[in-house]
Amino acid sequence: MKKSTFKSILFFCLLTISLQINAQTGGGMWLPNQLNEKEMKEMGMKISAKQLFNTSNPSIKDAIAHFGRGCTSEVISPKGLLLTNHHCGYYYIQSHSTVNNDLLTNGFWASNFEEEKPNEGLKATFIVDIKEVTSQILKGLDDNFSEEQRNQLIQDNINKTLSALTKEIYQEIDILPFYNGNQYYAFVTETYEDIRLVGTPPSSIGKYGSDTDNWMWPRHTGDFSIFRIYADKNNHPAKYSKDNVPYKPKYYLPISIKEKKENDFSFVYGFPGKTQEYLPSSAIEQIIEVINPSRISLRNETLKILDQNMRENKEIKIKYASKYASIANGWKKWIGENQGLINTHAIQKKKDYETKLLKQTNASDDEKNKNLAILTSMDEIYKTSNSFIKASTYFNEVFYYNSETFRIASLLSNLLNSDNRNFEKNKDKIIKNLNKIYKNYDSELDKKVSAKMLSMYSMDIEPRFQIAGHEDYEKISSCEVLLNNLWNNSYITGSKGDLRSILSTNTQQIIKNKLKEDALVSFISPYIEMYKNKVSPYLNEYEKKLDSLQRNYMKAQLKAFPNKKFFPDANSTLRVTYGKIDGYSPKDGIYYKPFTTLSGVIEKYVPNDYEFDLPNKLMTLYNEKNYGPYSQKEDMIVNYIATNHTTGGNSGSPALDSQGNLVGLNFDRVWEGTMSDINYNSSICRNIMVDIRYILFIIDKFAGANRLINEMKIIK
Repeated sequence: MKKSTFKSILFFCLLTISLQINAQTGGGMWLPNQLNEKEMKEMGMKISAKQLFNTSNPSIKDAIAHFGRGCTSEVISPKGLLLTNHHCGYYYIQSHSTVNNDLLTNGFWASNFEEEKPNEGLKATFIVDIKEVTSQILKGLDDNFSEEQRNQLIQDNINKTLSALTKEIYQEIDILPFYNGNQYYAFVTETYEDIRLVGTPPSSIGKYGSDTDNWMWPRHTGDFSIFRIYADKNNHPAKYSKDNVPYKPKYYLPISIKEKKENDFSFVYGFPGKTQEYLPSSAIEQIIEVINPSRISLRNETLKILDQNMRENKEIKIKYASKYASIANGWKKWIGENQGLINTHAIQKKKDYETKLLKQTNASDDEKNKNLAILTSMDEIYKTSNSFIKASTYFNEVFYYNSETFRIASLLSNLLNSDNRNFEKNKDKIIKNLNKIYKNYDSELDKKVSAKMLSMYSMDIEPRFQIAGHEDYEKISSCEVLLNNLWNNSYITGSKGDLRSILSTNTQQIIKNKLKEDALVSFISPYIEMYKNKVSPYLNEYEKKLDSLQRNYMKAQLKAFPNKKFFPDANSTLRVTYGKIDGYSPKDGIYYKPFTTLSGVIEKYVPNDYEFDLPNKLMTLYNEKNYGPYSQKEDMIVNYIATNHTTGGNSGSPALDSQGNLVGLNFDRVWEGTMSDINYNSSICRNIMVDIRYILFIIDKFAGANRLINEMKIIK
């Protein structure tokens, strides 16, 4: 990790977080069947809301698919071409890469259907319909119900409602809560399981700027990859088969290469993962002071170790590329989020908002007292839970997210305690996990990470959450000595035998006997028991209370401010967000333009640098100004920003113009606005997109993949 990255994140301007009671123009993550068509048209939209979402006729929603492990994608051809981000397809690109055939470094472009590469476990899910079912789900509820009674009744109502809804055999229906359980919607879905890699630029384009530029603006990244959906002969979802054929979509996005300009209307359609816009001030205080600092400090040390080893060893670089990117993405986001919340005085502004809520003139004294009691209770719980939250955050980061060896040991420890009924099921899950982990696992490197993580846990977590006899592990030297012994006496590292072979061939009793003698499993088991007995029960109790209080607090907000537009927090369901292409001022005297160009890519070029190197062919195309029909004002627009309210899960989402044409591909947010998951502000929060013309330029001029260009409907 470059030291300059840390310097670049130290500045922030003092911003104003909007907590207005009345409706705000633009912003929000709206269900597509709840759109404010009037406002969207006032901002510049030229099509109708029915063209965005229609269950009777093909509409734009039929081209939007939930992609893989939490991204978005869109269909861009009548033959099922699927566009998403390079970083969304990264794991699958990596899975096809070897030292001798490195698709991450060299890129890949299938020249025919037969060369398109299948990807085990990759899925694409479309939304067929969305129906509000609040009255059915909340039927029979009484204010005097306990949480357990309430949850049981809701689950019973969900089951009844599901049985009454109709669907095709290849469809699924999910019923999900919104506004913290104050509303419910049913989603009818179709999931395709044969998704094949068609094309990807090299990482020097698709990941240009890598970790230094991640979350930053100006940005110059060609963050895209292309897949294809395959279906059975009836165009229905099917698992991979050589007999499957390219999917024929109900709708695919036309692509516009018209000129863009500042203040153009922009909207993004996708599956944002999670936001927490309506939390009380006490929750934000916990995020700023406990959760984020814990995550940041642990991942910072892991990234240092991985970075050093990846720079020294090409094979390690390939193996750990995806893991490093995943760990770094959260680490950098949390740094920006924390600094943004602090510098914008988010806690105080939330307190001011709570004061306004309590002073609503229409409310009765009983209602005001009830709302005060809600806020007081939430404040007490968040403060009381801080030590448990820190212990939980450390436990998960140390023994699951950062150390793969500890993660395997934890899974095996849980298997050891499985009852006879669940043993085989749990064992099969572990074998599947092991196949994924071991493919990109280096025992010695993970030992370095594990030693540092264990040392930090022993040093930073209070004694009641420690393990007796492990007190001296706060010294890294003690950890290294310990782990050398553990590593040499474990099936996990391969020193005692092949773990997968043991799990696959032996009986349950033999497997359990083998696991009992494994040094790493024996070492991890007391930590798991401690967590189960001293952390998890208390957190579960706090969570139950907070869920109830947050639901009532959300209900109070909806009632107190009837003229305010409340969009539901993101929960990985289909949403539309809209705004304008617009620059911003990160601090006094500085204004960032909304567009970057290929000239800026060349300015950042550093030969042989793992983040800022460039392919020779791209340099040649730039020097010759060989841009084809994709240029704007004699340059090539690469990235642009807008006021669209996005978050994780929106990666790969289509950015569309006023006519509903595809004009960009969402992939990031600006650094100063990463607090938007908690406090969105249209003056500073910006989403970052790849211009569709740069994507087409790379496919056409750089890759020469004309067969893909010919599939698309391009509006010139």
